[in-house]
Amino acid sequence: MLFQIQSYFRFLLKSTNHHGVHSPFVFKLISECFYDTENKDWYPIFHEYSQRLLKNHKIITSEDFGAGSKKFDNNKRMISKIAKNAGISRKRAQLLGRLIAYLKPNAILEIGTSLGMATASMHLANPNTKITTLEGCKNTVAIAEENFEYFKFDSIMIEIGNFNKTLPKVLGENSFDFIYFDGNHQKQPTIDYFEQCLKSIHNNSIFVFDDIYWSKEMLAAWNHIKNHPKVTVSIDTFRWGIVSFRKEQPKQHFMIRV
Repeated sequence: MLFQIQSYFRFLLKSTNHHGVHSPFVFKLISECFYDTENKDWYPIFHEYSQRLLKNHKIITSEDFGAGSKKFDNNKRMISKIAKNAGISRKRAQLLGRLIAYLKPNAILEIGTSLGMATASMHLANPNTKITTLEGCKNTVAIAEENFEYFKFDSIMIEIGNFNKTLPKVLGENSFDFIYFDGNHQKQPTIDYFEQCLKSIHNNSIFVFDDIYWSKEMLAAWNHIKNHPKVTVSIDTFRWGIVSFRKEQPKQHFMIRV
């Protein structure tokens, strides 16, 4: 926790808003997407989705394949507490959805379904987008599946199992325009998943990494990723690290307050 607090104060000192950005691509993204304050018609549906989870007091056995949880002492967890403590926040869910609506990807890969809250925001923002989502814990994703069926989300494909097996499989069978990394908060697995996903990129691909200041390990992974020769634009929002591969764009790094 101390690392995150110290990192946040450093971020505040270094970051800016859209007025400090000189890239037309990034300026437009920030001003039209990040800072879009207009209410969307899907926001109430996402709220209903999250409330359904927050009212679910069923206890499941959760299986962690990554860095584990900072909020739970054991693997017996109540659905409502997972949603409250480990699920995507309302603010970030709305931003993620706006990002999908703005970019309009044809195919999304999500690495780490959990209860499907981020999945729901992406689907609601652009229901025609095909989403493939990976989850290691069958008990957790079973709750997501129940909710997808309840809300009639029919363009989501779930792959259950260790990412070391499911990720190569889906990358070999599909191409993706947008990849959301939220499944393993450890340095080497994050770098490994990033490098595997590079085979699917094109000029307009976008990768989003969740919780880049989760730990010193995750920050090291983020620094490795943003400095990768194929990455041209990187955006640090503190909660997220976003990278683009646009060849016409000079290599630049931005720290943006959202």
